[in-house]
Amino acid sequence: MSIISSTGHTASSSTTSTLAQRITAAICASILGACLVYFAGFSHIEAVHNAAHDTRHSSAFPCH
Repeated sequence: MSIISSTGHTASSSTTSTLAQRITAAICASILGACLVYFAGFSHIEAVHNAAHDTRHSSAFPCH
């Protein structure tokens, strides 16, 4: 993305992430996903378990 300032100079901005940041984000996302799956799968709250069960069936993911 380029931004032209009032002086006529062009400033560009870019987003870069280091390998460590990407690995950290991937690990955090994996942990969050695992927690959600285990919470829904082993929940004694029937509505949560049934919602996860129906979602698996609607996406053609075998669950049993």
